[in-house]
Amino acid sequence: MNPLDHRRCLWLDRDALHTGAVAAIACVLSAGLVYLGYVVHVVLTARRASCLPEHGECLLLFGKHSPDGRLDADFSARIARAAALLRVRRPRMVLLLGGGAPGQRSEAEVAHAALLAAGIAADAPLYLEKNSRDTLQNLRNARTLLSDNAHRGRVTLISSRYHLARCALFARQLGFDWELCAAESQLRWSPMLVYRLAGEAVYVCWIDIGTRWARLIGHRRMLARVT
Repeated sequence: MNPLDHRRCLWLDRDALHTGAVAAIACVLSAGLVYLGYVVHVVLTARRASCLPEHGECLLLFGKHSPDGRLDADFSARIARAAALLRVRRPRMVLLLGGGAPGQRSEAEVAHAALLAAGIAADAPLYLEKNSRDTLQNLRNARTLLSDNAHRGRVTLISSRYHLARCALFARQLGFDWELCAAESQLRWSPMLVYRLAGEAVYVCWIDIGTRWARLIGHRRMLARVT
């Protein structure tokens, strides 16, 4: 399944439509203030995230769509940040997250090849998670891999600044002990960044309000999908 089809399946799912409607109603009834609050949260998370994790024993590197193995600026920055951390201190584990469309290399495989090309030793503790197609699946599968490897400590989530609020939300809901690590040294404003931050705020608003609503009404199926 290609990324567009995967996204369409997610948005047209009945639980997604249900929770999306609840989040939309909350935003409308608040005259947009609820959404504005999530925008502020996403922006502040992006601005305040450190590039140097405090612990760094287990790094989780989030992939990004890379058709035909081509890296865009965002994915390149994520990989460069992981490589820099690996050079400073050898962690216990580095999980490279992300699947791919049929017939394409997975995001994890692309990241693995890029790290080796950047001079990271072939015996570095790199583990590939090649089956996930979105951030929630990334972290669900990572949780399984960490459990299989008996890791119980904090994990460092490495991604683009605009993406970190979503990573943190899912990590919290899935029960991780986590810290954030930004790929970029600082937040550099551009029209594309504004667009991405606004989109992430929609996503975080939808998931957070939807989860709270599911807890309120005791909807186990909804909760099982995000916890």
